[in-house]
Amino acid sequence: MKSASIAFAAALALGAASWPMATLAQARVVSSSPAEGAVVSGPKVLALSFSEALAPATAGVSIVMTAMPGMANHGEMIIRNFTPGWSEGNRKLTLTLRQPLRAGTYEVRWQGAGADGHRVTGKVTFTVR
Repeated sequence: MKSASIAFAAALALGAASWPMATLAQARVVSSSPAEGAVVSGPKVLALSFSEALAPATAGVSIVMTAMPGMANHGEMIIRNFTPGWSEGNRKLTLTLRQPLRAGTYEVRWQGAGADGHRVTGKVTFTVR
């Protein structure tokens, strides 16, 4: 019985090691503008570049102000004045704002599915001075 368990575990480990790495990878942000953790002045364009194409029908994005200078306990405020656009074969999402972002801390929250169909989520945080 013990040897059967060891043989099963070994077979499972060998099988997992032989899976192509692409099946284990999921879409993720590889670069952004502003960059994660950056401090910038009044951006009017934000961009996210992904490791693989996302299906636009599965994608969603929001810009959320999470903190405002001088306001303790500032609640989250959703920014709605932007237009999204896809480029580079659905690997780059550009958000064009009608007005530059005001001073505060922001998160660009995204979700979507890549070629493998798995839904993924993430965020990029930055500060506007």
